[in-house]
Amino acid sequence: MMSLTKPLKILFESLLEIIRIITIFIVLGYFSGILLEGIYLSLGTEYQYLLYGYMAIPILFFVIYRNKWQFIGWYKGEEQRKLPKIVSILLLTIASILLVLPPILSRIMA
Repeated sequence: MMSLTKPLKILFESLLEIIRIITIFIVLGYFSGILLEGIYLSLGTEYQYLLYGYMAIPILFFVIYRNKWQFIGWYKGEEQRKLPKIVSILLLTIASILLVLPPILSRIMA
């Protein structure tokens, strides 16, 4: 018969990991957005194009989380694995394009 302590431990570790993920994305995402906005505005980028840069932040954090941060958290599941290399490259390419797009669009559309 299985004791309740193991399922409760897994549940507790999973909840802690979810809280950790949310905290990482909200706190680091917020400060990254502020930094990115400062860089864009110093380059003379118009506000209407900032959203493209903001969309890159969660993509970057997702790739970093799946390839690095998930292995140093509380939850230690068997299904933890890195993103396939091609998916990582594709997502990082999309995020890079989104990051450089606001200043370019601001110059082209001005």
